Amino acid sequence: MKMTIKEIAKLAGVSQATVSKIINNYDDVGMKTKERVLALMDEHGYRPSYAAQSLVKKVTKVIGVIYAGKINANFNHPFFVEVVSTFKKTMGAEGYDLLFFSNEKFHKADENYLQRCQHYNVDGCIIIGGEHVEPSVDDLVQSDIPCIGVDIQLDGPHSGYIMTDNNQVSALAVEHFYLSGQREIAFIGGAESSLISNEREKGFRERAKAYGLQTPDDWIVYGDFFEDSGYKQMNELLKKERTPRAIFAISDLMAIGAMRAIKDQGLDIREFAIIGCDDITAARHVEPPLTTIRQDKDKIGRMAAYILKDLIQGNIERTSLKVEPDLIVRESTGHEIGSV
Repeated sequence: MKMTIKEIAKLAGVSQATVSKIINNYDDVGMKTKERVLALMDEHGYRPSYAAQSLVKKVTKVIGVIYAGKINANFNHPFFVEVVSTFKKTMGAEGYDLLFFSNEKFHKADENYLQRCQHYNVDGCIIIGGEHVEPSVDDLVQSDIPCIGVDIQLDGPHSGYIMTDNNQVSALAVEHFYLSGQREIAFIGGAESSLISNEREKGFRERAKAYGLQTPDDWIVYGDFFEDSGYKQMNELLKKERTPRAIFAISDLMAIGAMRAIKDQGLDIREFAIIGCDDITAARHVEPPLTTIRQDKDKIGRMAAYILKDLIQGNIERTSLKVEPDLIVRESTGHEIGSV
């Protein structure tokens, strides 16, 4: 029969709290007592549960997962799916489980992420950034619960964040267009309220200006990072008196939507040059395969896990990290074109 911490404490003639201190390697227990308890645990094959480890440290080995804002509410953007998958595997190897919090609605006016995290006694949280982030996220970030943000800047006392260098994302795209002979470029961004979209648009405008490229104001349009918005905005661009033939869409899904719009209009996709961002799996399977700016999703997920673990353990207090992107050249920009 499986032993419990209560039974081990009874056999050793000590309190459950003392057994918990020994399990959690506290140094305020005498060596003889520690040796006696450890010997009993070994003799009876006792392995401490998460609950046992929590009696002293209040460690639950549970990490809250929050998709903040509207854009990520369905958990279905390939970039975030891959980041969170890597994060889950990395934290799982460290003995942590994940608890996903709903952001569909709060049932009571005084309910918020902080109270819900306190209710479940999570050790820390990963917060995935979206658009129109709920104000209650800030209450959580400013608390003593360690938080790591992905694509959202956190400034709490025990927080950190990690994201791709979005200025460099646009720099790589514009530079590739420039070296390919393009001199006029359209831009399909995310929502105008999006931090990520704004950073990429700023980088796009700055680098285009540095290279003397033309980016007409009516060629700067906004979607929502998903395919249908790329399709819609590309159709709008195709209605312009002068049609852009070089397009930078700041997500692969929007770029794929733009390619679909071009084909549905009966135009030759080979007369256009299109760059996306993320390097999702679908990017290499569309026709033509999509040139893209690769975000290192595996590294972002692993770094988010390790930073959060260090925040939980008190090894660091606040930190931020930007991950360098890479240009992946495929056939969607494999030819010289111009504007008409």
